[in-house]
Amino acid sequence: MLFKNAPQRVYVNEVATRDGFQNEDAFVPTVDKIHIIDRLSLAGLAKIEVTSFVSSKAIPNLRDAADVMAGITRRQGVVYSALVPNRQGALRALEAKVDEVNLVMSIGEKHNLANLRMTCAQSFVAFRDIMGVVKGSGVRTMGSVATAFGCPFEGEQPLSRLLWAVEQYLELGIQSVDLCDTVGTGHPRMIYTYCRAVKEAFPDLPVTVHFHDTRGMGLANVVAALEAGINSFDTSLGGIGGCPYAPDATGNISTEDTVHMLEACGVATGVDLDALIALGRELPALLGHDVPSRLGKVGKRTDLKPFPASLEQRGRIEAAPSTEAYRVPSV
Repeated sequence: MLFKNAPQRVYVNEVATRDGFQNEDAFVPTVDKIHIIDRLSLAGLAKIEVTSFVSSKAIPNLRDAADVMAGITRRQGVVYSALVPNRQGALRALEAKVDEVNLVMSIGEKHNLANLRMTCAQSFVAFRDIMGVVKGSGVRTMGSVATAFGCPFEGEQPLSRLLWAVEQYLELGIQSVDLCDTVGTGHPRMIYTYCRAVKEAFPDLPVTVHFHDTRGMGLANVVAALEAGINSFDTSLGGIGGCPYAPDATGNISTEDTVHMLEACGVATGVDLDALIALGRELPALLGHDVPSRLGKVGKRTDLKPFPASLEQRGRIEAAPSTEAYRVPSV
């Protein structure tokens, strides 16, 4: 039965201000980033991936990482996270007082070379250095497994390789992991199988999943992950985002669309959906282009439309016949 094994409460983590803004053609002004993060902080999200402490030459759109971290108003209960690629990035993140650092490695070797200019083995050497910097600081650590469900250059990745990557992270002392469908090649059956295997192999490990909607399977994959016992999801306001080092990669699953689906199915998120919709509708003007979110265009499923006045004038609508005598199966 659908949702039989799903958690009653899930945690929604916002990644638009990092994963989304880094892919924009134009630089989003620092003041606008701060404004959006402050409003997201009030919306009930569990975590906000604020930025990335990478080289300004590599990702110029996030060259204001320190200024953004310094300018936001932090809300108690919200985790403020940042991606760090190396020791220098970790030092900058600690100076900016982030709550969590996110380390990223693709299990597809070719994508890791394209994205990080390193082999997987070299990434783990760099991660040991980062963990040495973070140790004793009280800052949380998350290890992201990119291309967990498929690499654009090598294709589907075997489950054994995903389990290997998670184990390598744990040996470093990572506190949680993020399984990322970086280019949107995962499908529900695979998502369920892989997520269930990770949960069974590492039962005490907090696991987040990160889906892209490249091929229209993003929300279906959320349902599959829920059935596998996952209770933490990365999403992006407006559905913006992608991967600059993967051909044809498109945006993340929309935060508004995901929350709307979960709440409609009786899965609590603690997120203010109306606030998200209002904020998401401001993105096209800020970014200069439309965004993928469906909810921003058509509204919630409970939003009713005005009945045509021309039909109202034709007379009173008669009451519908009673259906109470019909037996309705439990769902």
